Amino acid sequence: MLRCAECDYEYDLALAEEVSVLAHHHVAEYVELLRADPVLLRRRATPRLWSPLEYACHMRDVLFVQRERLLAARRSDSPVTEPMGRDERVEHDGYIQQRPADVARQLHDAALLFTHGLDQLGPEDWERTLTVPYPEVAVRSLRWFAMHTLHELRHHLLDIRRQLEHR
Repeated sequence: MLRCAECDYEYDLALAEEVSVLAHHHVAEYVELLRADPVLLRRRATPRLWSPLEYACHMRDVLFVQRERLLAARRSDSPVTEPMGRDERVEHDGYIQQRPADVARQLHDAALLFTHGLDQLGPEDWERTLTVPYPEVAVRSLRWFAMHTLHELRHHLLDIRRQLEHR
């Protein structure tokens, strides 16, 4: 079973159908963290690390992109998804200038849309596949896809907390 060495997240595919509920819990934590001082939310601990606000914007966009990928996997057999341009979005979408309250609301809405798509999956749908570009190009089931999205939510919460706790 795949495990993240940094955050200890385990890709237990048997739990994929619980991702919808778990994702909402994680997003509620993001919303709470986004109530911190905006100056702290915009500050990068190092130039190579995103700020807490940038991580939150990234997760908002991940949820929107993952929803579209999920819908593509329901529309066609084994679609090939494109990279989301995660690093380019930070600058192109001006993550650092965004208002934390707006990002919190958008993150909540993105989670609602993504999890609604998961909630529409029937038993046979969880085995549908798509080719994902990250962490490496691979054909993955929607079970893996759901668990990976939950991992992203959990992992970046850790990234945000680390930065806010060290201030």
